[in-house]
Amino acid sequence: MKAMLSTVAGGPEALELTELPDPTPAKGEVRIAVKAAGVNFPDTLIIRDLYQMKPPRPFAPGGEVAGVVDAVGEGVKGLKEGDKVIAMTGFGGFATHLCVAEARCLPMPDGMPFEDAACLVLTYGTSHHALKDRAAIKEGETLLILGAAGGVGAAAIELGKAAGARVIAAVSSEDKAAFCKELGADETLIYPGDMDRAAQKEFSNQIKSLTGGKGVDVAYDAVGGDYAEPVVRAMAWAGRFLVVGFPAGIPSIPLNLTLLKSCQIVGVFWGASTMVDPKGHMENMTELFLMYSKGQIKPRVTQTFTLEDAGKALEYISDRKVLGKVALTL
Repeated sequence: MKAMLSTVAGGPEALELTELPDPTPAKGEVRIAVKAAGVNFPDTLIIRDLYQMKPPRPFAPGGEVAGVVDAVGEGVKGLKEGDKVIAMTGFGGFATHLCVAEARCLPMPDGMPFEDAACLVLTYGTSHHALKDRAAIKEGETLLILGAAGGVGAAAIELGKAAGARVIAAVSSEDKAAFCKELGADETLIYPGDMDRAAQKEFSNQIKSLTGGKGVDVAYDAVGGDYAEPVVRAMAWAGRFLVVGFPAGIPSIPLNLTLLKSCQIVGVFWGASTMVDPKGHMENMTELFLMYSKGQIKPRVTQTFTLEDAGKALEYISDRKVLGKVALTL
């Protein structure tokens, strides 16, 4: 087998393509011949030791894969060789083969391409958990999404529309705004690269203007940094501000704003939620697969890379150039 390994903490350039013996599945595990792997922002952090999970080295990044079971370990009852599966791995996905606990695998829906399968669970799982479980979004509410053209943001647009919300997509460029419109966003806002105090005030005023002064009911923040506070200032009464990610840095938000607006700041840690509430996770996956079959959601895989070019894929993510999703195809 081949794997793109992180042997030392560093950027994408530190990854090494390595030949390894094929792994043998342990009790309760299956071995997957990987056909596609999703590439996500956490992959850029985990190789730098900046993520909450720090696997022992050497390891391959890559937290979601789709492929074919080609070996099963003792005690595996629900899967067999030849089954097509999606697996959430945390890491290890940038490889031609990997062993995964049967419990971490989901059968692929019929007719779903491997690229879609490898790019659906993490982004849509995160956004569905955020909007449904953490925000309890309702039909007719207004949803603002920061970083709306990225993987989780694009998923949030589609899921917000499926829930009957009015969606405002906030992005950093015209091409990203056009992409969000194609996904179904009702309105778009373009924020500047340098968010100083004047720009923050202007951004907040633009949000209020688009909502007729009412503010947004639900904010989905996948950006963080200086972009968060102006959104909190533009929250509606009893609004819910969802904390999803921090590519622009961890924000400092004056908590008096939450008092004045009687709004909530709500954390979204989808990965942990799947462990704490596995039943709820499976219910959400069933709902997502149904929405996929109805055409309400579909991963927009706009760039693909080979395993050998995994470093370039991570650079593409780090540079915030991505529209929708990026995948490795094997």
